[in-house]
Parts: sequence; C-alpha cells; structure tokens
Amino acid sequence: MQTEEEIISRIVNGDMTAFKILVKQYEKLVTYMVYKLVQNKEDAQDICQDVFMKVYKCLPGFKFQSKLSTWIAQIAYRTALNHRKNVAGKRSLTDDIADFENYHKTNEDPESIMVKKNTSSFIHQQIEQLPVHYRVVLTLYHLNEFSYQEIEEITGMPEGTVKNYLFRARKLLKEKLQLYMQYQ
Repeated sequence: MQTEEEIISRIVNGDMTAFKILVKQYEKLVTYMVYKLVQNKEDAQDICQDVFMKVYKCLPGFKFQSKLSTWIAQIAYRTALNHRKNVAGKRSLTDDIADFENYHKTNEDPESIMVKKNTSSFIHQQIEQLPVHYRVVLTLYHLNEFSYQEIEEITGMPEGTVKNYLFRARKLLKEKLQLYMQYQ
C-alpha cells in the first residue's frame, strides 16, 4: 500500500489513476461534509465534484502541515459554505442563533413523537434540524472523529467556539431525546 505522499507525488506528476484512488478514499468524507451543509441532492453532487477539482488543482501546494483528510474536509466545508451563502444570500451568525431559538422552542407533540420508528432515525432527524454550525461541529467531532484542532482548521472557528457549539448541540439533542424517551 502506498503512502499519501507517494500517491500525491504521482498525482502531481499527472497520474490520473492515483487521483482516482484519492477520490475513492475520500469521497465518503467529502459527500458527508457537503450533504451536512447543502441538502439539495443535485447541488451537493455538483459541489462534491467541485471539491475534488479544487483538491486536484491545489494538491501541488499541499505541504503536509495537517492530515490530508483534514485539508480535504476543509476544502469541502468552505466550498459548501460558500455555496450556501451564494444561494441563500448571506446568513449571519444572528440568523443561525435565530434558528437555534426556533429549534429549541419547537417541541413535537407526544403523538408525533410516538410515530417515530426508532431512536436512531429520531436522532438523525434531530441532527438535521440543528443550526448549520452545530450540525457541522457535531458530525465532524462524533461521526468523522476529528479533533477540536482539526475542526478549527476545517471550519476556521476558534477552538472555544467549536467546543461551545458542540456543547450546545449535545444539550439540544439530549433535551429532545429525553422528551422522546418519555413517550416510548
């Protein structure tokens, strides 16, 4: 098995087979990152392709100062975030806080909670309803297992903000899950 350095060297020298290997290795990460920010399937597919085009173009400048997965996730995050800004107009942190407030206040009635088939799907549904910054930080940390420092590199958020958003996202999910479990 080749190291990342060897694969990157081959790609920089024009080996498209090596690039296909890189794409295959990181396509799940990129797809996951993009879909967490852009939930329109067609747009997300286009953005994923755009991410790998940027990766290919910028790969000669990659200096191994971070893990390759972190660098690719950062490109995916920023590309998807830029798309969101372009499509939805510029959203401010104030808008995301308003989303948080609305999310926090909307409690489903017990009957609709009982309709949920299982806890896992309920949790995933609740994650999708989180404000975008909470959702991204939560999924990067728990599902992609990035460290606080890596999430800071990917998102550009200070580590304290990452920890704060992670704390708030967990708290919201815990509250929703407790309500859900009361009616099971």
